Amino acid sequence: MISSLTRIIDEVGKVKGIDRETLIEALEAAMLSAVRKKFGLHQDVEAHFNDELGEVELFEFKTVVEKVEDPCLEISIEDALELDPDAEITDSFGVKMDVGMLDRVSAQTAKQVILQKVRDAERDNIYEEYKNRKGELVNGIVHRFARGNIIVNLGRAEAILPAHEQLPRENYRQGDRVKAYVLDVLKSSKTPQIILSMTHPGLIIRLFELEVPEIYEGIVKIKGAVREPGSRAKIAVYSEDSDVDPVGACVGMKGSRVRNVVQELRGERIDIVPWTEDSAKFVCNALAPAEVSGVIIDEEIRIMEVLVPNDHLSLAIGKRGENVRLAARLTGWKIDVKGESNVSEIPEETDTSLIDIPGIGDSTAALLSNGGFCSAVDIAGATIEGLTKIEGIGEKKAGKLQQAAREYIEQKGLEKTAEVSVEDTPVINEVKAEDDNESAN
Repeated sequence: MISSLTRIIDEVGKVKGIDRETLIEALEAAMLSAVRKKFGLHQDVEAHFNDELGEVELFEFKTVVEKVEDPCLEISIEDALELDPDAEITDSFGVKMDVGMLDRVSAQTAKQVILQKVRDAERDNIYEEYKNRKGELVNGIVHRFARGNIIVNLGRAEAILPAHEQLPRENYRQGDRVKAYVLDVLKSSKTPQIILSMTHPGLIIRLFELEVPEIYEGIVKIKGAVREPGSRAKIAVYSEDSDVDPVGACVGMKGSRVRNVVQELRGERIDIVPWTEDSAKFVCNALAPAEVSGVIIDEEIRIMEVLVPNDHLSLAIGKRGENVRLAARLTGWKIDVKGESNVSEIPEETDTSLIDIPGIGDSTAALLSNGGFCSAVDIAGATIEGLTKIEGIGEKKAGKLQQAAREYIEQKGLEKTAEVSVEDTPVINEVKAEDDNESAN
């Protein structure tokens, strides 16, 4: 028959999720504390849980001697022989103690020790459960508020949603359900600190992973995400399968997938940007829905000068600079947006072959024209030093311009007036904006 103490151990272990061995150790430690509370610390006492009897047994150990000088630590040979005929001098002799001799104060001490051991075990279990869940989503219920922070009930544990990790202008009420990002898990002397976030970019990534099967399956990959929490976000997506449109997969049928994410983020606008290895094109995509006329790149200091139609300038910059700021963070480039009116117009007499050269946009054509290079032949016959005198054109870009001009001349069969060496000439990254920029609101 199972004793009541054994049954209690099993029930507490099941409810609290604590190992049986841990609870038994807590009981043994509690009984030792109770004995030392009553008799002091000088006695040699051990506690052992008897599984068959379902009780904690206490044993007081004394050394067998001829003459007793310390009754707490020694026992005479005569008394030892009465208890055990085989006892000898210097033996360590264990005598079972009567648990019933413990008073009420000692019992209360034992209770406090058990409760503390159980709390410690719970704390360790919670930490072990959540320490590897950083970066995951958790569901919880708003439990209470503390100095602007929100305490979220996760079931077996409580987490904290700090004020600075909450969505701006969002009001939470007790009992509200929240889906949050596990920012960190800290081990403390009381209870583990599970820190949640509603503003981290990882939240939007995890939400799309839940909504888009193609992301979960690894067909569509999220290359990056940036947010201005509560206002606007951008994510860059790429498809490993040419037959799968990454933007369309994230948007879903009639926008159902992205709409679900927006609802979780309390109406935060989301732009879904096609990722590409071409930095210039990626920046153009990231500035959507604004149209881009041309891009001038300075790779050394990672700055892009982006030209947009005048009527798209405010759209490219966004409310309080929000769109261009997010695009810069997403792409890793510093972006300088300018309207076309800020760039000198291309003279009408400019040779049309100049703007027909692949890789030369209107803005670069204007720069070259203002510098006295009005045709592909002019560029092919120029020196690198001559081209680099034009503001915004470095040696790498000059080499690429000459290479492009030479190829254009050979393709069109134009007369060449100079031989230009283009061996080992680096490629510059200048493109005209593509019309396939996509974004979802």
